[in-house]
Amino acid sequence: MKHLALATALMSSLPLAPAVAATEGQRITVTGEFIDTWCYFSGVMGGPETVVGSAHHTCAMWCSAGGIPVGLLAPDGTIYMVLKIEGDDNNAGGDTLLSLASHTVTADGIFYERDGLNYIVVEEIVEDMGITNLNHTDFGIVPGFAIPPGER
Repeated sequence: MKHLALATALMSSLPLAPAVAATEGQRITVTGEFIDTWCYFSGVMGGPETVVGSAHHTCAMWCSAGGIPVGLLAPDGTIYMVLKIEGDDNNAGGDTLLSLASHTVTADGIFYERDGLNYIVVEEIVEDMGITNLNHTDFGIVPGFAIPPGER
């Protein structure tokens, strides 16, 4: 009982932290490619031109299935982290994102920005253009520089 009184006294003397208000979302429509954010940001599989499109399709599916966040890369270079898509409750590894990996889409949804990061809750895929970036002709299905030395 003595400890409870002490804890209550200490807590009541602490200044109250300001409440963090929920960010109001804004409806947007954006066209871009669903990307694997780990490879895109880390550079582990090459530069930004190699970790998109058909050259990176299989890896993008594996990363999505493994829980790596999926991004939507707009033509101007803006990346939106996809929080949810069309009611898919298993977003990080859900079949919806696996079937859309590397696809160029037009998405309608709610945009949020916080701490310099862009997020989108995709409510509707307005158009699915499939894989339009056919860069496997330049880099191969698995780019050679992504294969560890001794494995080539």
